Amino acid sequence: MAMKILDQFGQPFTHQEALAAPQTSTVTTLANTYIQSAIDGLTPARAARILRDADNGDITAQQQLFDDMEDRDSHLQGEMAKRAGSLVDLEWSIEPPRNASAAEKSAAAWVTEVLQDYVDDWEDLLLAMMAGVGRGFAPVELSWSLLGKEQLPSFQPQPQTWFRLSQDRRELRLKDNSANGAALWQFGWIMHTHGKARTGYLGRLGILRSLVWPFLYRAYSVGDFAEFLETYGLPIIVGKYFSGATDAEKASLMRAVTSLGHDARAIMPVDMELEINTVTGGAGRSHHLAMVEWAEKAISKAILGATLTSGADGKSSTNALGKIHNEVRRDILRSDARQIAGTLTRDLIYPMIALNKGGIDGLRRCPRLVFDTGEAEDIKLFSEALPPLVDLNMEIPVDWAHGKLRIPRPKDGEAVLRKAPAAPAPDQGAGTAAATAALTASVQGRDEFDVLGDELAGDWERVTDPLVAPIAALAGEVDSYEAFQARLPALIQGMDETELADALAQGQFAARLWGKLNGGH
Repeated sequence: MAMKILDQFGQPFTHQEALAAPQTSTVTTLANTYIQSAIDGLTPARAARILRDADNGDITAQQQLFDDMEDRDSHLQGEMAKRAGSLVDLEWSIEPPRNASAAEKSAAAWVTEVLQDYVDDWEDLLLAMMAGVGRGFAPVELSWSLLGKEQLPSFQPQPQTWFRLSQDRRELRLKDNSANGAALWQFGWIMHTHGKARTGYLGRLGILRSLVWPFLYRAYSVGDFAEFLETYGLPIIVGKYFSGATDAEKASLMRAVTSLGHDARAIMPVDMELEINTVTGGAGRSHHLAMVEWAEKAISKAILGATLTSGADGKSSTNALGKIHNEVRRDILRSDARQIAGTLTRDLIYPMIALNKGGIDGLRRCPRLVFDTGEAEDIKLFSEALPPLVDLNMEIPVDWAHGKLRIPRPKDGEAVLRKAPAAPAPDQGAGTAAATAALTASVQGRDEFDVLGDELAGDWERVTDPLVAPIAALAGEVDSYEAFQARLPALIQGMDETELADALAQGQFAARLWGKLNGGH
């Protein structure tokens, strides 16, 4: 008996045709769709009408306008690329559900292997889905290929202009010749709708909708400024006619002024006069550029949450503003990652497991995609804080510390860093102990002669005390330098310097042995 497959919404999987060909290949009207511009002749009144149409369910003109905005505004395009690129750099994993069974763990491992080893355009998929941030939704069509016994996906982003809203304005459908559009096939699409928490219909989603006005004002300001630059600085030519001049004479003078402006050559009646005035000086800060700057700040705030320059007033710390800016962007990144991960779990991971592994108990028990949006704690701060806490018998889980510092646990048999072994005890006696310590010094990250000096210094007082103490006692007994000098030779003759000579000999032996083993002579 064939296994019954349920889709991610608990409905029986009936669109077997989705495994043979993508849905768009069956909608002939889409093949004849051409790119149309909505920005030519755009005015505030027309922009308002486009937005109203989207509110009423017709999103085509709005999406065409979004296309033009991204194509023609370099600042907007750059800020959107920043936001999308930050997600691509995140590490990710496929996590089994809580209290996972062996089958669920196996399914999570299989999805991880496929996405890492088979899917080459994973980053392109993420970038395509991030288009939903600006446009409200991002449609990526799935094409399934049978490799061996496994159904594996490939991805094809499709234009937003190929879609319409259902009559109740709450469902995206493909455009066809029907009044309500074609419902999307099961397991045929990754349909990411961004900003689902926002109140309203699907036509109101997307950041670019709120940026229509800054974009429009910026475009007007740039156009007006270009016209201003075209004429600013050109000389002003004034024609002067005599009192009582006829209309024909005035027209002749105007032709002369016009010709002089274009060709630098002109004729005019002898009793008329031309005066050329050159514009000098500046007009101060351009109002056109001020409007452009305002629009760019509004775009940056909407896309990235903040802009560093918009908060700088000459009194605030640039470093402090930068930290606040990064924190705001971190919040936005976490939100983007959570929404993208939810869509991929629902529209990609679930279909992959359902078609290849089966036995999955609904979307609730499906292994989930998780992006790592955490940041490592300060290792130096932790290394100073944790030892005293451990000495106070605080029970600190090792897994917690590894997680805070973003340090992975070692796999079976994987080499790990360990604390260097302590130096040998000083009572090992023979020069061989000093030589061994010197030979292993490079492993401990110290110079070989540092270790040798430590070995000799560790026993130095015991060796030198029998020699130094009698001399100090003699100095305390005599009352003059001459008396001390007279008794010193006899005192030295009676001393035993054997232990000191042995210690020096051991050090010399160790140094020569190290030199021989390391290419010396």
